Formats: sequence, C-alpha cells, structure tokens
Amino acid sequence: MANIKSAKKRILQNLRRSEINKARKSKIKGNVKNINLNLQQKKVDLAKKEFLILESNLSKAASKGFYKKNTASRIISRISSKIKAFK
Repeated sequence: MANIKSAKKRILQNLRRSEINKARKSKIKGNVKNINLNLQQKKVDLAKKEFLILESNLSKAASKGFYKKNTASRIISRISSKIKAFK
C-alpha cells in the first residue's frame, strides 16, 4: 500500500473508475446480447427498441473516452445492418 497521500488518492480513484468502466461495459454487452437474442427469436420491434438504447449508451461511452469514436460507430453499424437484414 502506498504511503504518500496522493498515491493513496490515485488508488481510490482507480478503483472507482474501474467499477464504473465494468458497469458501462457490461451494460453495453447486455444490450448487444439482447438485440441478438431478439433477432434470433424474430422480434424485430424489440430489437429496434433495444438498439436505440444501445446507440445512446455507446454514444455516451465514446464521448467520455471509454470507446474510441470509430469503435462505437463500428459496433452501431454492425448491429444496424443485422437489424436491416431482418426487414
């Protein structure tokens, strides 16, 4: 354990940030999983609703620096093309 006050503070900040990042990542993975599950069950309307939530979460994550902008766009594009294929 660190002895310097600023190092102790950084350790606490890192723990807090990692918890936030884990929550953000699991939320996005859950959205993607739900969309794929709805598409397998041919529930396109539910998949579209879930897609809007995913798009919002990815945009927020990209703006906060969790994902790069192009990575978020790529994920959105791939999911969007899957949904369009079911029309």
